[in-house]
Amino acid sequence: EHFTEVPFYRHLEGRKTVFLGDLVDRGPRILDTLKLVYNMVKANTALCVPGNHDVKFLRKLMGRNVKITHGLEKTLAELDALPELERYRFSQTMIAFLDSLVSHYVLDEGKLVVAHAGMKSAYQGRASKRVREFALFGETTGETDEFGLPVRYNWAGEYQGMAKVVYGHTPVPESEWLNRTLNVDNGCVFGGKLTAFRYPEQIMVSVAAHHVYCEPVRPLV
Repeated sequence: EHFTEVPFYRHLEGRKTVFLGDLVDRGPRILDTLKLVYNMVKANTALCVPGNHDVKFLRKLMGRNVKITHGLEKTLAELDALPELERYRFSQTMIAFLDSLVSHYVLDEGKLVVAHAGMKSAYQGRASKRVREFALFGETTGETDEFGLPVRYNWAGEYQGMAKVVYGHTPVPESEWLNRTLNVDNGCVFGGKLTAFRYPEQIMVSVAAHHVYCEPVRPLV
């Protein structure tokens, strides 16, 4: 069953879209974004891995106690605006959908790995709580910076794997290769751009944000 009120996309040449997570809490029309990705995954025209924001939203839908911060209030406001029955059906559908997403994909016979926050070589193709946490958050030191955000280990700087790893999570102004890893999060919600990586051509295509939808806690530099 698909959501019929949102457009449906299928590439004319049979390409498959890979969404790297954080579908929620990011700018306007959050529910439409979830519906679009859901439709494409169900139709087998897309793959999707979860982001940390999506998992937090899932926990909220399941009745867990989470802090309503970092944009979650925008997602919940859209959800609360729905009529009660529609809100219930949507919530149940999204619980099943978001809970079904795997932490990362190993594609093209092991040549390409996609995950929300990255995936070091020792974890590729494995499934465990530790692997899932790495896919969602990367690896942190337990410290926070001057903006109150987690300090992260530079796993990409130490990466020596053979697979190319494409990921996001931490916004960067420009996407650059580092040891076969590529961060394609260019901070669209913060007024940057939305970037797609075409594989196997290894071409990046970007669309500039129309607005600054949210002011970044840490400057996008």
